[in-house]
Amino acid sequence: MTPDPTPPIEDPALGRLSAALGDLPKRGAPPVENWHPEHCGRIDIRIAADGTWFHEGTPIRRPALVRLFSTILRREADGSTVLVTPAERMTITVDDAPFVAVEMAVEGEGAGRRIGFRTNVDDLVPLDDAHPIRFEQDGSGGLKPYVKVRGGLWALLTRSLTYDLVELAEEREIDGRPWLGLAAAGGFHPIARSADLEIAV
Repeated sequence: MTPDPTPPIEDPALGRLSAALGDLPKRGAPPVENWHPEHCGRIDIRIAADGTWFHEGTPIRRPALVRLFSTILRREADGSTVLVTPAERMTITVDDAPFVAVEMAVEGEGAGRRIGFRTNVDDLVPLDDAHPIRFEQDGSGGLKPYVKVRGGLWALLTRSLTYDLVELAEEREIDGRPWLGLAAAGGFHPIARSADLEIAV
């Protein structure tokens, strides 16, 4: 049997988080919004803009561990992101968004169209009122799309998905002005005013 080349977790805080997660239910996202433990400081975990998780500067190469930790992420009122269990709450660093949307599925056309996304940690997210899409300007003045995953946590769409999404866009008038947006889930999801649209590349 080939040994696991990944070294064991030596950080005590990371070990405690892993142990706590072992007692959680295996189905569905944990109810992190109901957990209010004392803040235990900062842990040296960073989620890079491309969705890669780092611990003490080294990529975490266990996809199962990353997926597990991703289920206990929470966005705090002050804008910080924490890993939270019933017993501990620790702040981490997030360069952009905590998730990246890496795949998109489209069914149907017009208002009846269904659009869904899969994130880098295998969350499946439909585009609808509970999971809206938003666009923000990047440093060059272009626009980057994000889809809401849960709570205050969002997923940044990859560049290729951004192109695919724009291909689905159509122009409609909102308050007397033309907007480009997406028809899906029974509604129209605005992207930007047509005159201002410049997708970041």
